Amino acid sequence: MLIASLFFAVMGGFAKEVSSVLPAVEVTFFRNLFGVILIGLAIYRVPLQQKGGKPLLLFFRGAIGFVALLAYFYTIAHIPLGEAVTYNKTSPIFVALFAFLFLGERLSRIAIVAIFLGFGGILLIAKPAGGVFDVYDIWGIFSGAGAALAYTSIRELRGYYDTRAIVMSFVGVGTIAPFVLMMLSPYVTPPLQLEFMFASFVMPKGIVWFYVVMMGITATLSQLLMTKAYEVTKAGIVGTVSYSNILFALMIGMMLGDPVPDMWSILGILLVIISGLIVALVKDKK
Repeated sequence: MLIASLFFAVMGGFAKEVSSVLPAVEVTFFRNLFGVILIGLAIYRVPLQQKGGKPLLLFFRGAIGFVALLAYFYTIAHIPLGEAVTYNKTSPIFVALFAFLFLGERLSRIAIVAIFLGFGGILLIAKPAGGVFDVYDIWGIFSGAGAALAYTSIRELRGYYDTRAIVMSFVGVGTIAPFVLMMLSPYVTPPLQLEFMFASFVMPKGIVWFYVVMMGITATLSQLLMTKAYEVTKAGIVGTVSYSNILFALMIGMMLGDPVPDMWSILGILLVIISGLIVALVKDKK
């Protein structure tokens, strides 16, 4: 998971560079296209070993993962990388909240405190003017909520599908859906908040191709390692180690020209990390 976190941060750095030239939906397309190729080759060499039986859940994992990733790429194109990754890492907070709201799981007092800490951290990072979040913060927060749903589905799917099949559901949907959206872009007039989902294809040139290839490779490696980590050990341990992603992202973002976070943003990032660790470790202890 530590290596996966590093690869994920590096992928974010390449994606941030690419996003200055290509629209977010195209960045999502290329990120997943390389995944389809690499995972497809792995499946060809070693056939899948699984019993299956949950096709709708497998599709849901791919679909919600795609939308969350698209939101993430849209966010990192407009805000500092470290902050975008922090929003994405709010997923454990949303996992606990969704389990309470939809599955009837009981929340302990410390988990409730952790959730409030996490949302307090979000407020400190976003600094909503007049209590209103801007569109980038909203989609950044959604990337964390969507990731929470995707990670929750992995825990159910791992008993039915090979790791590579689970990853393929994500990269497969994440390749086909952006392609369809780009093809539809000349014929659709979406609301302003959804405009980034429909954009015309822009042919990469020069060094951009290198960034695109490296983004795809590091993203696929990160996805495989993360999925494997959740399969072979306790979620609390994996979740704890995964927060190294924020530190890596802050460093890479500043190397790419992001401003040094102010005191309130740093405090907000720390609150999100603390809340996520509390939720993950309390759940793991149970």
